[in-house]
Amino acid sequence: MRISEAFQKAPLLIVYICAGDPSPEATPELVRRLVAAGADIIELGLPHSDPIADGPTIQAAAQRAIAAGMNTDVYFGVAAAADVPVPKVFMGYYNMIYARGLERFAGDCARSGISGLIVPDLPPEEAGPLKAACAAQGVDLIFLVAPNTPPERLEMIEQETSGFVYLVARKGVTGAKSDVLQSTRDLVARAASSKPRAVGFGISTAAQAAEVIAAGADGAIVGSVCVDLIARGEEEKLMDLVTEMKKAIKAAGRARRREMRA
Repeated sequence: MRISEAFQKAPLLIVYICAGDPSPEATPELVRRLVAAGADIIELGLPHSDPIADGPTIQAAAQRAIAAGMNTDVYFGVAAAADVPVPKVFMGYYNMIYARGLERFAGDCARSGISGLIVPDLPPEEAGPLKAACAAQGVDLIFLVAPNTPPERLEMIEQETSGFVYLVARKGVTGAKSDVLQSTRDLVARAASSKPRAVGFGISTAAQAAEVIAAGADGAIVGSVCVDLIARGEEEKLMDLVTEMKKAIKAAGRARRREMRA
């Protein structure tokens, strides 16, 4: 499924997990369970030995996955085996894409059912070759917007991104936080794009997910809290959290539509 198709039913819940944690063999079934619990898009992280945009929770997951045998070849096998009726999105670092070759990587994404790429360390000004490789395969390339992104750059990113605009809730690395900042609400308001907007980095509760939807976002992205529950072997709690978040954002979406009609 294309990402644009999924967002026709916004608001969406986007769930990140690290491929290969707890093992490559376990990941496809974990993806299927997450979708059954309510995930609308799965972000499937390719673990890297030096994940610069990630906090300690996801760094530890990457180390476990690599120790369990995860690499780029295995990643695409896992992605293909995770056969779900929702978009799967790659998240990882540019040097792993470059090492494989841009055209080959984009082709592997398409063949394994990956609908889009999020590459946190690749600015749009330098993304032309990868964007062309992705476009040739029908794969979206998604760019990130930070709270301190100036207006002219925000406009450029909104034009260059495809699939959705990834709004970073706070500066710094990934990790569960306890509040939704006013700067996040302001960023959602500033990024008044015709393209869908999803908020990530720091969302860990159903209330937070609902709050970003109430602020105008089209999707809420949850990652570190999911990775932490997997690390602790608490997959049932993870499924319950995903279901709770999905109900919360749908309720927030209905409330927002009622306000707009009033």
